[in-house]
Amino acid sequence: MCSLPVPREPLRRVAVAGGTHGNEMSGVYLVRHWLLAPAELQRPSFSAVPVLANPAATTACRRYVDRDLNRTFTSTFLNSRPTPDDPYEVTRARELNQLLGPKASGQAFDFVLDLHTSTANMGTCFIAESSHDVFALHLCRHLQLQYPELSCQVFLYQRSGEESYSLDSVAKNGLALELGPQPQGVLRADIFSRMRALVATVLDFIDLFNQGTAFPTFEMEAYRPVGIMDFPRTEAGNLAGTVHPQLQDQDFQPLQPGDPIFQMFSGEDLLYEGESTVYPLFINEAAYYEKGVAFVQTEKLTFSVPAMPALTPAPSPAS
Repeated sequence: MCSLPVPREPLRRVAVAGGTHGNEMSGVYLVRHWLLAPAELQRPSFSAVPVLANPAATTACRRYVDRDLNRTFTSTFLNSRPTPDDPYEVTRARELNQLLGPKASGQAFDFVLDLHTSTANMGTCFIAESSHDVFALHLCRHLQLQYPELSCQVFLYQRSGEESYSLDSVAKNGLALELGPQPQGVLRADIFSRMRALVATVLDFIDLFNQGTAFPTFEMEAYRPVGIMDFPRTEAGNLAGTVHPQLQDQDFQPLQPGDPIFQMFSGEDLLYEGESTVYPLFINEAAYYEKGVAFVQTEKLTFSVPAMPALTPAPSPAS
């Protein structure tokens, strides 16, 4: 497996972003709190910076103003010439790229943690780019070990040959937290508290790495996208059915050929006609209706993550 380079220096420039989607309230209100009281983000080896990623959408309590900010951190948007007619999120992506990047440069932040919630039953999910992202996967493993009661899952969103597009991809290393279910525009104490605890543990892990802790190799189980499934629709494009009760809330559970996936308004069931078992994610996610996605189809894979050696201490200055 070809892996991304493991950091060989301490991670000093760290950011925690919330409000990338302006109606995902746990991240919004955690960042608003930390902007007023940043001491919670301080560790012995670094201090993380809180970032409210999409202020206009947050003010309006909408996912976005003009387009999905978390799909806008690609070279096409970041490197194109600005114009007065650019969508708000394209302009904001360029601003964040200057603040936290530039993407794929030596000047980029060492690590960005992006905070998200889902209306789907995603539980506690960690979203990394790919199986090559060694630092992020060691972080995921650490979180799984610290919170065994949460059954934390790992989703690798980047398809082969696809450019990364998420906010955290601007940094040298990154990860997104995806917690659910939580309605859009609603703040739930349980999700808020869980996210806050996870952020603290992420920062503790970075501090452990900075202080010279080594992390051994391990076997990782994760989910990788293989396709999407739209809702059944009428000729006019309207919904003709909804997610079947047997599938609803069954994120990360196996879906076998012949299992019901949709319940038609006319009364009959539609069955899954795929040739192999898949694992649906983001089932009936409210934000994905506009994208024509009833759920994301994934495959489950197991692979070895190489060890992450301890940092070499910097030489002491000559006396």
